[in-house]
Amino acid sequence: MDGKQLRKKRDQELIEILNEVRVALSGASVLFGFLLVVPFSARWDGATDAQQTAYVVAFLATLLSVVGFMTPTAYHRLRWRERNKERMLRISHAGTICGIALLALAMTAATYLVIDEMANTAVTAGVTAVAGAVFVGVWFVLPLSRPYDRWDEDFDEDELEDEGREPRVGSRAS
Repeated sequence: MDGKQLRKKRDQELIEILNEVRVALSGASVLFGFLLVVPFSARWDGATDAQQTAYVVAFLATLLSVVGFMTPTAYHRLRWRERNKERMLRISHAGTICGIALLALAMTAATYLVIDEMANTAVTAGVTAVAGAVFVGVWFVLPLSRPYDRWDEDFDEDELEDEGREPRVGSRAS
């Protein structure tokens, strides 16, 4: 893969991650807005210790998920026009994965918070466990359960360096 193809590949990967984050960030933002008003509602004074703990977990996990989802945008803006796009992609990827995991935790805790207000402890525990399992299954196990067929077969320079080999522009590494 020559330098021009590598730049094009990285540009495409950056566009993909920014588009994915745009979708996830809107959901996290809505949840964060909802969680901001909960402690100020009239019924909050009657919240149990378990509900308050679930709230704190949901609130902090949502806050940190937004940080993770904003990582690509912040990094891109602060390092605009610098040439180390591979590093930006790796950091953005890690931030996004953290954001996804934290959003799953936040939504599971929020599920507990809502269901606990309407059902008994056993139902609340069951629904919360199922919600958490669905997030883990659909967002993590399913995507990682089968080998991924890369859209390109070439290694880029960082991957070659990770394997201790020198990059050879235009050659296929195998």
